[in-house]
Amino acid sequence: MSLQDTVSTWEQILETAQKNTSARRVRRPGQSPSTAPIPSSLHKLPPDTAPPVLIYRDTNSWCPFCERVWFALEEKGIPFETEFIDLSNKPKWYTDLVPTALVPAVKIEGELVYESKDILLALEERFRDTPPLLPENPEENAVTRQLVEDVETSGFLGVAYKFLREKTLDSQELTNSQAELEAKLDEIEQALAKYPGPFFVSTFSLVDIMYSPHLDRLAANLPVYRGYHIKGNERFPRINAWFEAIKKRPAYHRVRSDSTTNNLLLRRRFGLEAIANPLPLDTADSEAIEYRAEAAERLSDNREAAIGDILKNSGVQALAADGNTSAIKEAVDLHLRLLAEYLINGNDTPLLGGGTGGKDSRDPIVAAAGAITLAYVRNRICAPRDMSAGAATAFRAAVDKVLASIY
Repeated sequence: MSLQDTVSTWEQILETAQKNTSARRVRRPGQSPSTAPIPSSLHKLPPDTAPPVLIYRDTNSWCPFCERVWFALEEKGIPFETEFIDLSNKPKWYTDLVPTALVPAVKIEGELVYESKDILLALEERFRDTPPLLPENPEENAVTRQLVEDVETSGFLGVAYKFLREKTLDSQELTNSQAELEAKLDEIEQALAKYPGPFFVSTFSLVDIMYSPHLDRLAANLPVYRGYHIKGNERFPRINAWFEAIKKRPAYHRVRSDSTTNNLLLRRRFGLEAIANPLPLDTADSEAIEYRAEAAERLSDNREAAIGDILKNSGVQALAADGNTSAIKEAVDLHLRLLAEYLINGNDTPLLGGGTGGKDSRDPIVAAAGAITLAYVRNRICAPRDMSAGAATAFRAAVDKVLASIY
């Protein structure tokens, strides 16, 4: 019996995966992205009722300023719908609508608001009956509002991204730029010390939401592209405690990118070259059944788009003999099913190596097609565009395992 005959069908995989995760997404046939998250609060609306908020955001879920708004909407439990804007080809109706032509923008019950900070404050003003993200105490409220302003005006973002992205800095300039960044991180460390608890004020607030996407990205990018670590750095104990605290918020896990996505994005957008290895994949995420099942559910449900992308863009078709791609497509399908099954069943899944046998595992063309497929799809997945960050981490860890079995 060949391995092809021992691996579950897509329908079987999807059924099993959906029993182990509540995560679902909306399909968007012929559109980019091909699926979209379902807001966690959408079920609150009566049938046939339009959500009170429409958010305009980037298609790839890469924009940190869009992430801020999405984070707040999820934290406050506000039902919303999303209109994706292709940043490389913005529609004229959008550039006519939004004076800056930037994302994000929102309509709150039909009223347009743009710029992420202004949107966050407008949501707080309009939806006062939802969990507040500004303290009720007047004095602390004023402090929080000032900290919100400081995120934009303190110079932290400019200093951080200069150090990270600037390609022409010599060694002395790099040293100076690192010192400038550390001084700004010291300021954040001091700000976190002013209230008890791990957040910037006494409770989780808009300040934490404003910083979250940027600190996340820097913590992922700096070790790879500058050899500098924020996480685990003894100089920043409060920032590290803040990272741990924010990880406990369910809304954060719905909106954040994983470290691999953040690093691939930086290389793609700014052409930077890695000088060090990325941080290891999060073991807890990679082993959590809810994340593994979500990754398997996403791959199973969206398999046609995934297979089409692999056949078109990975180079695997070059293995086809005499232009006959049917065998290559079968090999791509087999390895993706094997990956999905491994995500669900772990080490109980029969892999290609280790004496499992079967003619498929001995066919060098099939093995090569599988290796190309898995290596390509490992770094093609984008969180949270395609799945949550936890699921993407589990996905990549499973790819590594199945790839290792081929070799």
